[in-house]
Amino acid sequence: MIVFIRLVASSLPLIALPALVAETAVITGITDVGPAMFLFAIAGALLLTLVFRSTANHIVSIVTSKIGIMRIRRALDLRSPDVLHDFILPGAYGGLTKIDHAILTAGGILCIQTKHYSGIIFGAEDEPQWTNVDGTIRRRFLNPLIQNAGRTRALQNVVPDVPVANVVVFTGAVDFPTAPPKNVIRVGNLDSYIAKFVFGPSKVKDWDAAWLTVKGAALTDEATRKDLQAQIA
Repeated sequence: MIVFIRLVASSLPLIALPALVAETAVITGITDVGPAMFLFAIAGALLLTLVFRSTANHIVSIVTSKIGIMRIRRALDLRSPDVLHDFILPGAYGGLTKIDHAILTAGGILCIQTKHYSGIIFGAEDEPQWTNVDGTIRRRFLNPLIQNAGRTRALQNVVPDVPVANVVVFTGAVDFPTAPPKNVIRVGNLDSYIAKFVFGPSKVKDWDAAWLTVKGAALTDEATRKDLQAQIA
């Protein structure tokens, strides 16, 4: 559906080309539209198509991200009351780091990073960068497992005795040409994935206290968010 909307939006100038030529003829009083006028109309339509396509892709990307965030929040909130979204912790190696989502399960905590892409995802567990191909768009992005490893370590530092797992969730309509790494899943599989996830042995006796420690360490105030933005910039 998103792909169809993007295609229609980006093609509007070409769809409107006949009307554009006819309107030009009415305005100029020329009923016999010559080759030069027709070529001019085509060039204008192609230029507008490029502008529309860029704008449409940007808008669709924003909408897809918003829908993806809502989907994963809903899935996690339905799964457990012990969930934190979009919070900041002291970085494992200094500075600050932002964690997309964390959920307490029966055997430990899942530190989740979300990626909002559609199309085909190419990437192996040990590759520094992965590739997304979405129609004619091709983009490279940092391996999300590597990116989330530091965030997982930061969370682990808060509760050293609690097992913490690095998990990446894709929220768009993505396909993997080969089997993705075991901790990389689609949002539609999130609930069953959490239910089946197995942690290693744990020394934790009081899970409620462990989760309270995480909640106490989580930073969500505006000043900290500004500090993080300054660090990124």
